[in-house]
Parts: sequence; structure tokens; C-alpha cells
Amino acid sequence: MTKVLFRKWRKGRDIYAIFPELPGTNDPATCSCYSHIGQHSSCDSNYYLGKTVPATPEEYADLLTELKSIGYDDLVIVKKMTQADYEARKREIGRISEYPYTQEADNA
Repeated sequence: MTKVLFRKWRKGRDIYAIFPELPGTNDPATCSCYSHIGQHSSCDSNYYLGKTVPATPEEYADLLTELKSIGYDDLVIVKKMTQADYEARKREIGRISEYPYTQEADNA
């Protein structure tokens, strides 16, 4: 299961898929995201959520089709990010990173 949120800029038509459990970098405040142009990238979860609004199913239908065509066949569409998503990103960083995230980084 891969969670995904579909968002769009407040002014504009670009739609983004944000994967709330997948880290974008070794900083758990970032998520992986995807768009038609640019495709996979990293985004600051707080920035994106503050500057975007939820996309409607009609607005994200093409992007969902594109994601499925590249192998995302287990997507679960969610409406918001949770603290559990943040914790999942921290765990994933620890699992894959040569420089795992530490609690001290939260307190810096």
C-alpha cells in the first residue's frame, strides 16, 4: 500500500501527488512527490500543505493514470498527512540511509 495525496497550487492548474510515508531526502519533513512535468522530486510537506489545496478526482485523474502506468498499482488516496506518516518517513530514512535521522536533529 502506498498512500498518496493529490494537491494543486492555490493559483494554477498543476496537480501534484504527494507520498506522505515516503521521504524525499534524509530529512523527515520532506516527502517524495510526483507531477506530470518534473516527475519524481522531493517536497517540504509543511510548505506544500500550506500553499496547495486538495485536488478533486476529476483534476487528478490523469496523474493517477500516469502513476498507475509506471507501477504504482497499490495506491491508497488519503486526504491529509498524519503524525504517523511523519514517523513512517523517519523509520524509512533509518532503514535506507547511511546517515539515519536521529532524535537530536529534531531538537537542533
